[in-house]
Amino acid sequence: MALSKEKIRILGDELYEAWKNAQAVTPITERESDVSIEDAYHIQLQTIARRVAAGERVVGKKVGVTSQAVMDMLKVDQPDFGHLLSGMVYNDGQTVSLAKALQPKGEGEIAFVMKHDLTGPGLTNADVLRATDCVMPCFELVDSRIQDWKIKIQDTVADNGSSFAFVLGDCAIDPRRIDLTTVGMTLEKNGEIIGTGAGAASLGNPVNAVTWLANTLGQYGITLKAGEVILSGSLSIMFPVAPGDAIRMSLGGIGACSARFD
Repeated sequence: MALSKEKIRILGDELYEAWKNAQAVTPITERESDVSIEDAYHIQLQTIARRVAAGERVVGKKVGVTSQAVMDMLKVDQPDFGHLLSGMVYNDGQTVSLAKALQPKGEGEIAFVMKHDLTGPGLTNADVLRATDCVMPCFELVDSRIQDWKIKIQDTVADNGSSFAFVLGDCAIDPRRIDLTTVGMTLEKNGEIIGTGAGAASLGNPVNAVTWLANTLGQYGITLKAGEVILSGSLSIMFPVAPGDAIRMSLGGIGACSARFD
């Protein structure tokens, strides 16, 4: 690690306070030019520890930066991950409060729900499918505590993968019953189609994303646990959301997911 443990604690506490108070901070990479991706994950873990100490619990993980376009934008060759907490969860059709959001955007994804614990490294896609209970349609709501979304990969990693909330859809199916690569997605906002996509948009197959996540987390001593929700990456555009908006997405052969915002 390039940063000291004390500096990591200070930056993690700063991002926790930024989330708690809905305030933006200057990009970490502008202040700490030698911050590494490994440092950023330790900063993230400090923010998660603060939220858990305040009463939340970890309910899953998310994979981000799964499309080549976003990797190119952030100048990286691999995805990133963040933690999902109990305060982030919404069910299909619920109204999501944006009171604590700074610059929120939506993404349509496939969520995996784990049936068994899964600990990498060395795992294959077959291991992931055996350990998965079901897949569900899902919206992830992302938000950045970094001012004006001026992020490099270290900034978004430190900021818990720019996570804000997620909405789980109305159905769950066995992933072995469907080809997740070719699953088609349609995104709607306020009744208009704004994007389409397919499972292949996430690292070629959403299962690849979950396998990458399990193997990467294993290097940090973190397990994907039974019952956890794993968001496998965006399948189409990232779009802005605001109070009053209504969004819906449908996944062919899986189901749909909808939400409103206030």
